[in-house]
Formats: sequence, structure tokens, C-alpha cells
Amino acid sequence: QVPFIRGITVSGGECMLQPDFVAELFKLAKKENLGTLIDSNGTIDFREYPELLSVSDGVMLDIKAFFPEDHVNVTGADNNKVLENAKFLGENNKLSEVRAVIVPDLYDVVKNVKAMGEFLVPLYKINPFRIKIIAFRPMGVREEYADMQVPTRQLLEELRGILADMGFEDIV
Repeated sequence: QVPFIRGITVSGGECMLQPDFVAELFKLAKKENLGTLIDSNGTIDFREYPELLSVSDGVMLDIKAFFPEDHVNVTGADNNKVLENAKFLGENNKLSEVRAVIVPDLYDVVKNVKAMGEFLVPLYKINPFRIKIIAFRPMGVREEYADMQVPTRQLLEELRGILADMGFEDIV
């Protein structure tokens, strides 16, 4: 169980619309001993924002699906930039959390989580981070997703076990 940490989290889209403002906000937060995190879907290039990253404690990054074709099915775009960002952030000790939303009807979730874990293991060895497995819920989603299956507790535990067997410890 991670203790509650006071801080500021700003979503990636908002950060990148106003990176100078967010950097200043994070500097002020640091003066007050607050944590600073960026919440991102990973589609912007974090290499272009060194000042913002320097005042951020890290990034909580969504990997909606690991394989490009599955990512296209989920989001309409490939995930090349998302995976580049994961690697860059991990290698620079700025990857705080990776999140995967589990939607069994959209792709092979076991295959995707295994591949995501294998990709992330070297980054985890540099600086451990949390992995959050999020169960899909059909509330408030686009109409075409409204009838999709909610993953079972058993499936979520299986995915957690796969990641734990790879050496990940902080899995939520």
C-alpha cells in the first residue's frame, strides 16, 4: 500500500497546450513540497519538453494496447510514439506508472499484457514503477463500446500474475 502523497497531477494534453505555465505551476508546487505528475496517453513527444520534465516527479502513461494493430482498433492511431515515450521516460527515471485498460472484446489481453511486460522489464530494472491494470467499464463510453465485456476478477488476477512472474512488484 502506497501512502497518500499530496501533489498536483496535470493531464498530458493540458500540459502540452501550456507547457510553460505547467512548468511554473510545478515549480511553485515543489516550493510547497508537493509532488508533481503528468498524466498522459503518450501521444506527445516528451523529449521536446525537457524543462517540464525537470520539474516533474514523473509521468503516468497509458498503454492502451501493446500491439500497433490493437492500439489502432482501440484509439484509431498506432502506438509508436507511446512506446517511444515509455522507453525515453523509463531510461530517464521519469516513468512513474504504466496503465493498461483491459477490454477483452477488443484484443487478446493476455498476449498484449505479456508483450507489454516484456517490453517494460528492462525499464523497470532501471527504476521501478507501478503498473495499473484497469478493468474496462462500459459507463460513459462511445456507443460502439457500450456492450463490450467487463473483464472478470479472475482474468485481472491472471494478468497480475503474469506481470508478477516477470518481476514487477507494484501492480494495482
